[in-house]
Amino acid sequence: MANRFSESRSESELLVLQEAARLITRSTDPRPAVQGMLRLLSELLGLNRGRVLLPNEHSGILAIQYSYGLSPVERERGNYSVGEGVTGRVMQTGQLALIPDIDDEPAYLARTVDRVTLPDEAVAYMAVPIILDKQPVGVLAVHRLRKRERPFQRDLALLQVVATLIGQVLQVKALVEERTAQLESENRLLRNRIESDGARFGILGESPALQQAVQQALQVARTGTTVLLLGESGTGKERFARMQHLAGNCSQGPFVSVNCAAIPATLIESELFGHEKGAFTGATATKKGKIELADGGTLFLDEIGDLELELQAKLLKVLENRTIQRVGGNRDIPVEVRIVAATHKNLQEAVNANRFRLDLFYRLNVFPIRLPPLRARKGDVAILAQHFLKAANEEYDTVVAFGVGSVELLEQYPWPGNIRQLENLVKRAVLLTPGPAIGRRLIEEILAEEGGVASPANAISAMPQPDPAGSVNVQGARPGALPEGMRPYAKVREDESGQILEALRLQHGNKTRAAISLGLTPRQLRYRMLKLNLDG
Repeated sequence: MANRFSESRSESELLVLQEAARLITRSTDPRPAVQGMLRLLSELLGLNRGRVLLPNEHSGILAIQYSYGLSPVERERGNYSVGEGVTGRVMQTGQLALIPDIDDEPAYLARTVDRVTLPDEAVAYMAVPIILDKQPVGVLAVHRLRKRERPFQRDLALLQVVATLIGQVLQVKALVEERTAQLESENRLLRNRIESDGARFGILGESPALQQAVQQALQVARTGTTVLLLGESGTGKERFARMQHLAGNCSQGPFVSVNCAAIPATLIESELFGHEKGAFTGATATKKGKIELADGGTLFLDEIGDLELELQAKLLKVLENRTIQRVGGNRDIPVEVRIVAATHKNLQEAVNANRFRLDLFYRLNVFPIRLPPLRARKGDVAILAQHFLKAANEEYDTVVAFGVGSVELLEQYPWPGNIRQLENLVKRAVLLTPGPAIGRRLIEEILAEEGGVASPANAISAMPQPDPAGSVNVQGARPGALPEGMRPYAKVREDESGQILEALRLQHGNKTRAAISLGLTPRQLRYRMLKLNLDG
């Protein structure tokens, strides 16, 4: 009799494994496969109310994602913090749990299933971790009656095998999602390059806010009208200036760019207007200035708001008379040049404060174009991120893709540094990624490190903003704010040493779990340990 029971038990276990293996090959969708495995455990082996708990990607709270034999209300109740109760402890430690009698275990919370709904006899609870890359990523748990003749260790061994199969299903799902997200992002980038009016000039994006600015720029490009580009730093003002040049009638002429804020006040006049030989000490030869070099083309004056009043008067003369005089010279030199100016400052306030000439302001402000900040360009972050990723892969000779959830995290960030900040972040992520995909955790860590950066205190955001159909109102946005659920970055304090060492002791030296218990990322914990000279 005992032999027949043993043979029957072995056959049931073998059947569970065979059917489980068959289930995972049928579809990349994990739901039918996982729920099918839980059904087999219940119907063939009496391992009932099976559930798979996975952490929420934002909060980290364990929740039931797949189950068999649980009601919707019971599934909804099955939420645990990491380390909470038996289930949370399995996730935290990565070790299996066997509770022979749930009535005798204080750590068993009976949160998911009320005890009164279970049989009126000893009920056991078994939970095993789902392991991927040597880290617990979820928990598989079941109930069974204690009086079953089958040994607990045999059931635990089988559950560990099933947990491994479930882990493989989840990994396949993650890989499919990564590849799908990558293809969708690449397709959006390709479609934008083909269909967008601005893409041929290197301006990528499909948001209404950006498209309005592009259409305005193209509308005025062939007229030769002076254009004033307004927008925060990093919004692509030089790209728009080049578009004005390339789409205009002077595209065959030179494009000359000058950053008025980057040149010392003692040199900028000579830089713009040139100088004659002997005009000052060191002027050993006649030199043409940027305005003269731009003759027949376009002169881009970036950060025009930083130009001194004396030079503003001379620039006004260029705009009115189309002539210049070199430093040390007295001869008017005719120039035919298209002026495109840009600033992140509020020139109206500068005029009122007598820092900018009113007459020059009106000369420059003939056709103002406001460039939207990246946080107001809904949907464009994914397109730009994919573009920068492709460029970084080519530059660093890598083949890296965005992992699941990483682009979504980028889209939530307010980008105080706009496009320039996004480009730099993507490059950094490519360099820091050890594997084939940029994970959500890495993006989260980088953004947390940049969380203290805020937009420069400038007045351009206070200027009246255009309200095109579909544009985004960003008055309530907090530059530098982190998306919901992201850990804030805080300075290292000397009194943190004891707290960190205690967390490491409780987690048996596991830095990843210690970091989670402290509300930090592993990178932040390593940085703190380095700063505090802690061993490990």
